[in-house]
Amino acid sequence: MNRRIFLKSTAAAALAPYVPYSIAQSAGWRTFEAVTRVEILDSFGVARAWVPLPLVTENDWQKTLGNSWSGNAARADVLHDGKYGLAMLYVEWPEKEMNPVIEVTSRFMTRDRAVDFAAAGNADLSATERQVLTAPTELIPTDGIVRKTALEITRGAKSDLEKGRAIYEWIVDNTFRDPKTRGCGVGDVRTMLESGNLGGKCADLNALYVGLARSVGVPARDVYGVRVAPSRYGYKSLGAGTPNVSKAQHCRTEFFARGYGWVPVDPADVRKVVLEEPPGNLALGDEKVRAARKRLFGSWEMNWLAYNMAHDVKLPHATKAPQKPFLMYINAESDGEMRDELEPDSVRYSITARELTA
Repeated sequence: MNRRIFLKSTAAAALAPYVPYSIAQSAGWRTFEAVTRVEILDSFGVARAWVPLPLVTENDWQKTLGNSWSGNAARADVLHDGKYGLAMLYVEWPEKEMNPVIEVTSRFMTRDRAVDFAAAGNADLSATERQVLTAPTELIPTDGIVRKTALEITRGAKSDLEKGRAIYEWIVDNTFRDPKTRGCGVGDVRTMLESGNLGGKCADLNALYVGLARSVGVPARDVYGVRVAPSRYGYKSLGAGTPNVSKAQHCRTEFFARGYGWVPVDPADVRKVVLEEPPGNLALGDEKVRAARKRLFGSWEMNWLAYNMAHDVKLPHATKAPQKPFLMYINAESDGEMRDELEPDSVRYSITARELTA
């Protein structure tokens, strides 16, 4: 058996020394390290894996310091989509490798973000950007029942900010978190509205936000990632309780408001607080829910790693099912058959995260 081990790092940045805690802290930045280990069990034939990497585009709330990896693969390449800020590690093992394994280490910095609604500026998007960010995707249409619903929700709203707020409040009031939903859901917006079943998890409820916003001309996008630390604001349900964050994937949303720029929102997490915050099944009028509802329009607590903003993701070299609604989980195939990314007996993976301090 070929047990050749390799170690590589991204061209953009090897695992650079992290910023000293005292310096990062002064600017509100926190530095983290996440380690993702993937094993493809009972592998036959050529095996492949697609591992999401931290967001490529730098902004004022997350910076990627670097990625490195080790394992027994014959090939490992960082690939980009050039459109949504997507970066993935594509990994391939030969037929003779019966125990495929890859371990990816990423270092990144985050800081909480919040919009000052009392200080409007001249922020705007180009016509091309606006076209891309109001376009439909395979599971997020912007016509038919989606547009009809959005027009009703935003009746009387004039600005992007007013429309974004109206959609946020409607989703908080009318949807619910369904604990029976597998993973984070898939975000099939039309089916949700046509069936009248407005339950789901973050990838469902926040995709609904994106579809409704885009259908009335407000640019919006999902941001896919994983929670990496406990919440500092007293919400047990909105943070990672342990260093093992393998099941802490979470999708967020933002919309673009002229004059303000990108506005972070997360109506799905408000519904998560309702269902999961102790003692559970809280009312919308509960003090903790009202506080979350207020906070999650216009701000994000960055105890969370953003991977990408990509919809309709194509998995390079995949034999079957080469397109996914999004890339938030590890995807893998063996002998031409896609493995179930939510089934641990098919693809064994773990993600651990820790905050780095001086």
